[in-house]
Amino acid sequence: MDITFLLNGETVDLSDAHPTTTLLQWLRETRGLTGTKEGCNEGDCGACSVVVTDESGMKALNACILFLPQLHGKAVRTVEGMAASDGTLHPVQQSMIDCHGSQCGFCTPGFVTSMVAAHHEGAKDWDDQLAGNLCRCTGYAPIIRAAEQVEGTPVPEWIKDPLPAADEIPTDSMRPRTSHELATLYQANPEATLVAGATDVGLWVTKGLKDLRPIIFLGRCTELQEISESKTDLKFGAGVDMNALRTVITPHFASYGEMLRRYASTQIRNAATLGGNIANGSPIGDNPPALIALGAELTLRCGETRRTMAIEDFFIEYGKQDRKSGEFVQSISIPKQPDRLKVYKLSKRFDQDISAVLGAFYLTIQNDQISEARIAFGGMAGIPKRAYHVEDALRGQAWNEETIAKAWPAWERDFTPLSDMRASAAYRLDAARNMLTRYFLEELGAATSVLEVTP
Repeated sequence: MDITFLLNGETVDLSDAHPTTTLLQWLRETRGLTGTKEGCNEGDCGACSVVVTDESGMKALNACILFLPQLHGKAVRTVEGMAASDGTLHPVQQSMIDCHGSQCGFCTPGFVTSMVAAHHEGAKDWDDQLAGNLCRCTGYAPIIRAAEQVEGTPVPEWIKDPLPAADEIPTDSMRPRTSHELATLYQANPEATLVAGATDVGLWVTKGLKDLRPIIFLGRCTELQEISESKTDLKFGAGVDMNALRTVITPHFASYGEMLRRYASTQIRNAATLGGNIANGSPIGDNPPALIALGAELTLRCGETRRTMAIEDFFIEYGKQDRKSGEFVQSISIPKQPDRLKVYKLSKRFDQDISAVLGAFYLTIQNDQISEARIAFGGMAGIPKRAYHVEDALRGQAWNEETIAKAWPAWERDFTPLSDMRASAAYRLDAARNMLTRYFLEELGAATSVLEVTP
């Protein structure tokens, strides 16, 4: 594939590039830019972080699972490109020196690039911004001090890369620019792999060593990245990334937004898409349970044919979804409603971890009685699954602990979870039941968060 992008301020034109060559591999092996490190090679440690600028702004991304065609028309800066041409350091680099934010140095380039991107965008939530960067020897305190020290300082002019003009960017048939082009292309090539953020597909290459060709890259299809709001619905294109989703969803459903804060890392959220998290059909994807509880609908498209379904109907069984050959997820619609949604993510680590259990609850309470209930879980079955029997046990009942206790047997009718490295079946079932109790206690005003523990 032909690819054009800026690298540390200079134009790069690649011809016949292999579509699944990662930026990390190319930087280190072809360009000799070894400041970007390979740690986990799966987007988990942050040592490979680079800065990428596109029309939506500057963001940190994991170079280890970023394919070269995803950079088409964008600007990339590695740690080697953070300083000015005369050697003047970026304020982040100088602050890391002043605050002694580096020891062995392996993770330092990733921290610097992540901090540069956050500084450019005016972010100050450093615990979240740097959750995707791991350090084994320095300790995080001096790194956080370095980040806080640059808050409010001007962004250097040299770091502001102009993007290539649209008419200077070559196009090809495997990078559609509209939904119509995508629909036509995918219908003609239904065996192709669709790549948006590659946060899942990237591991098929780096860990599974798969050959994915042919590939259709979705990054230039801006229609899939659109968000719209009507009087009745919120509508998200399948290509909306997790950070954009979080920004829009939080004012409407605060608990959903808080769960997204724990969705992987800033680097992954900058790339991962809502449609990808649904279409891959994972039983431990964090978005589907929340969307099911909210009564969201999915629109799929094949050629000029579109069909809409309740999102819970999309998941049939493990590894199987109701998606026809050549059909792709186009958009997701969420009905507006009062914010009674609670989303509880249970994992061994607070940040950067896959859920052992994720529960989403939407209960309607009228006159101390449960008039409606929508409950869905991830990690409890081979698919994201709705708890129909539990819902039936709650509807029409008084909203109290006795009702919750009476619904106890219904959980086993809905779920037969597996035991694996994340949790045992018994633990998962008890945790799911306890999440309903947590919902009840929070409704009473009880403190249930353990994020702040005091003696």
